Amino acid sequence: MSPASSRSSNASPSAKMRRPYKVAEAIKSWIVEQGLQPGDKLPPEPELMALFGMSKGTIRETTRVLEAQGLIVTRTGPKGGAFINAVSEPMASSLLSNYFFFNKLSTKDVYQLRRLLEPELAASLAGNVSEQNLAELEANLEKYSQPARDAEDERKQHIDSLQFHIILAELAGNELLGFIIRFMVRMLTDLTVYRRLYEPHNHELWEQGFRHQKDLIEALREGRSADARASCKNTWK
Repeated sequence: MSPASSRSSNASPSAKMRRPYKVAEAIKSWIVEQGLQPGDKLPPEPELMALFGMSKGTIRETTRVLEAQGLIVTRTGPKGGAFINAVSEPMASSLLSNYFFFNKLSTKDVYQLRRLLEPELAASLAGNVSEQNLAELEANLEKYSQPARDAEDERKQHIDSLQFHIILAELAGNELLGFIIRFMVRMLTDLTVYRRLYEPHNHELWEQGFRHQKDLIEALREGRSADARASCKNTWK
């Protein structure tokens, strides 16, 4: 497909989309067609203007759009220009978090999705986790092995307990599943930090969560998929 055909197919879906965003979509399609990879340099402005039939001002604004999206980085100097960039997970999470910033996302919303995804992840990992990774989970568990002393300590312990689930997500072997679970953990961490969600002090909740995570580690070690799934579901009750 030629740049011109990319332009026609990508520029028309939404009449409300501003021109630089339309051109950005066309450039992304062109990057895929050309097989370009992170670190490769985009053509200079005059070539982009000719390829996409746009003015210098539109191409420059399009470059700013792509840079804000994390898809390119610009460098100055004799060897400067616009270079293709692989979007980092922190940036992707940050952009996605911005979408939910004013949408009043609640812990209930996040837990509802986690109860569907994470137990199946745990079941798939049973018997397939190295002793090194199990030791990492156990070391994380030790951070909250004693009841919290006060509300602030409880908040810290809750954040530490969420790290337990990030470790599980990193073992997923499925980049999309791992990203979704890690993103949800980060959302819960933000909710914990910015809103005082876990007061008053709840010793029973700590004890149940700690026990279920401990049971989960043993189920993973012994390859008991059904028990791993059940322990993970109980962790989020």
